Amino acid sequence: MTAGTHPSPDTTDTARVGPTAPVAALEVTGLAFAYPNGHQALFGVDLRVVPGERVALLGPNGAGKTTLVLHLNGILTAGAGSVLVGGLAVAKPNLSEIRRRVGVVFQDPDDQLFMPTVAEDVAFGPANFGVPPDALAARVDAALAAVGMSEHRDRSPLRLSGGQRRRVSLATVLACDPEILVLDEPSANLDPVARRELAEVLLGLGRTMLMVTHDLPYALQVCPRSVVIDDGVVVADGPTGELLADAELLRRHRLELPFGFRLS
Repeated sequence: MTAGTHPSPDTTDTARVGPTAPVAALEVTGLAFAYPNGHQALFGVDLRVVPGERVALLGPNGAGKTTLVLHLNGILTAGAGSVLVGGLAVAKPNLSEIRRRVGVVFQDPDDQLFMPTVAEDVAFGPANFGVPPDALAARVDAALAAVGMSEHRDRSPLRLSGGQRRRVSLATVLACDPEILVLDEPSANLDPVARRELAEVLLGLGRTMLMVTHDLPYALQVCPRSVVIDDGVVVADGPTGELLADAELLRRHRLELPFGFRLS
């Protein structure tokens, strides 16, 4: 999908919206944003994600990916355009509900893990959203089971490996029962086994996901669809394998597959 207020992008997919299209989990329309210093970061971004889709958000540094993500739960306010989450506008009166619906898993687990034990960390979010005590324990149990960390519930997060900490961070968000998971560089700094374990968890969740990543093979493994952003506009949107096979597209937008990687 192509924004209309910026010089023409290099490539774009056919629009996905039609009369029989399902209700969108996420609908971004004409989103534009400039920072107070005058830097225009987004130029009319359009993005539609249906329930259950796993979508990778790709692009070079400075492309606008983080700026877009910060609009999804109201941290930033659009200069123009709109963002809807399950049909609900991302606007000040709705922010509490929006932040329950959109769960963000940060790249650094230290941004999410700060309690003495794993279970307390996982309970923190839903407790603050008002989940009653009799339901809280079940939320914690289910979230830890979903990420394969039940046996570590009483351990300090500081005693866990990097991959385990990443999965507990994911559990802290799952316990809030979000409609959309936003994952910021989930594979960063993980060893091959931890990468595989996290991918298996993500593929088994059955949740709508938007995954921001520079890790193109991980995008291919986890997300059937990818969207490429550069210079504040969507320049490509389509099946991940097809986009990664387009060497010219990758070159133009400073994306690169690892040396020796071959698309099957």
